[in-house]
Amino acid sequence: MVTRFFRRLRRGAPIVVVSGLPRSGTSMAMKMLEAGGVPIVTDGIRTADESNPKGYYEFERVKELDKNRDTAWLGETRGKAVKIISFLLTYLPDTYDYHVVFMNRDVDEVLASQNKMLAARGEAADTADDAKMREVYGKHLEKVGRFLRSRPCFTTLQLRYRDVIDNPAAEARRLNEFLGGRLNVERMSAVADRELYRNRKGRGLGTRE
Repeated sequence: MVTRFFRRLRRGAPIVVVSGLPRSGTSMAMKMLEAGGVPIVTDGIRTADESNPKGYYEFERVKELDKNRDTAWLGETRGKAVKIISFLLTYLPDTYDYHVVFMNRDVDEVLASQNKMLAARGEAADTADDAKMREVYGKHLEKVGRFLRSRPCFTTLQLRYRDVIDNPAAEARRLNEFLGGRLNVERMSAVADRELYRNRKGRGLGTRE
């Protein structure tokens, strides 16, 4: 506890990072944090659409993490929540502390949701590649898990997308406890929208969008 206190004094408030695979519920998690009272880092450039009717909560500078070494802007996100896709987590510098909210979703549901998004954009989805992508995503998640566990600057809470949808109050309480216990749990739990769970495995997967 003492070590953590002095670390906080030296480094400032942790950055709250919402992460996971694309289409794993990261936008929902960001909206929950916003409802709970956490300041959100987003530029609003990517607006809500059919695939994400409640918004994407993206920040364009995040997409440059793997392209340049200018990460000074991260200092302005301390004490706030920013969405960073799991493929970019390894580019975060260890000069800051991070509280990572990692969203987990069944890979078949992720792939179905991604294919639906492509279809909504008029792009053809190659479902023949799904088996390959399952393997790629599986290996990637194992690698990211090892990375997060090996770095003292990361503290991680794992949330399952289906659990948040099926039991939002309990998962909102877990999220609140992870971030210090000062968030509005009732407002966070009200964000989870079962109607948006449109690619549920075992219930007509991929038939609704």
